[in-house]
Amino acid sequence: MIKVKQLLILTTLLCGLSFSQPALATEEYQIDSDKILVTIILRHQQDKSLTELQAKMDETRFWQSFPPEGMEIESWYVAMGLGQVITLKIHPKYLRRLNLVVEKSAWGAFKTEFYPTYEFKDIAKSIKAKKIAAEQKNKRTKEQKPIVAILAQ
Repeated sequence: MIKVKQLLILTTLLCGLSFSQPALATEEYQIDSDKILVTIILRHQQDKSLTELQAKMDETRFWQSFPPEGMEIESWYVAMGLGQVITLKIHPKYLRRLNLVVEKSAWGAFKTEFYPTYEFKDIAKSIKAKKIAAEQKNKRTKEQKPIVAILAQ
């Protein structure tokens, strides 16, 4: 419980900092949104059978309460050997509500982990394109012989 509280405090502070301060002049990328992404890992309790897990989820009304209203599912995957990996888009003010729903409906069936998350795909593509362009430019520059070397031939 302490770990979850510490993570929630850290997430709240980081969100507050990212939304309240202007981007630094050296930053090339920034996230323009009033919502944050939170990835939750629901690790299966491996000492329980699938039937027991499903019964626990029914008992705690997991499917009726998760995700809470006002939160968007960005992705929901099952990673074999790990469990369920769910990324939600939420407004920071709903972080506590999300935590409470998970505590009330997922505990007992899953060990839970929360991670602040951001989309990196477009940033990675941009970085890759810039690196390839710079590499090609350097390659062309190295292939060009200096004018002095050409005249000396």
